[in-house]
Amino acid sequence: MLVTVALTALALDVATKMVVVATLQDREPIRLLGGLLTLRETRNSGAAFSIGTGYTVVFTLIACGVVIAILRTARNLRSLPWAICLGLLLGGALGNLIDRMLRAPAPLKGHVVDWIEVPNWPVFNLADSAIVCGGVLAVLLAARGLQIDGTRITGKEPDGDEDGREGSAATGAAPPKPSEQPGPSGSPAPAEGADTAPADATPADAEPGPDRDPAPGTPSASGDKG
Repeated sequence: MLVTVALTALALDVATKMVVVATLQDREPIRLLGGLLTLRETRNSGAAFSIGTGYTVVFTLIACGVVIAILRTARNLRSLPWAICLGLLLGGALGNLIDRMLRAPAPLKGHVVDWIEVPNWPVFNLADSAIVCGGVLAVLLAARGLQIDGTRITGKEPDGDEDGREGSAATGAAPPKPSEQPGPSGSPAPAEGADTAPADATPADAEPGPDRDPAPGTPSASGDKG
């Protein structure tokens, strides 16, 4: 899809520039729609919309870098909207780059053919329009969290935490505290700080058994008989 969109944008830009140069060069502009749209052939040595007219070589090198960056990024492309976006950017960049490389006055310094004029706006061409549309689409896709590889970035919490909270909300019970988590045998674990005694501990007030020595000061059975 990226290649298809890029080739379509490039073909339309090159074809319209050829027609404009053949029919409007050194001629009066054509006014349409009551002056809302004017077809005027001009030459632009700067960037899109006649920005930076004194830096033709710089913009040519930047355009080459943009084309290379898009081609490298396309290796990880898995999203149709991003394919359309990058295709528009690639086609527009190539359209103006061809003018800079092949048109007068010299390679890398060629002037771009612009021919679309609307009120209160610089003259532009279809390549400029493709670049602007691709840039706007890139901002929208990034704002929605859609990545080039087709994944989507969300600000939600992990599913485990959400499931636990949803379960607690459904039953009306608060989530168990750390001290109330069940122990290994399924019974509630004792709370932290609670006194626990060994299983084989003998209570202090338990009666001594027959095999135990009586406490000091306690008469023995043999002493009672004597």
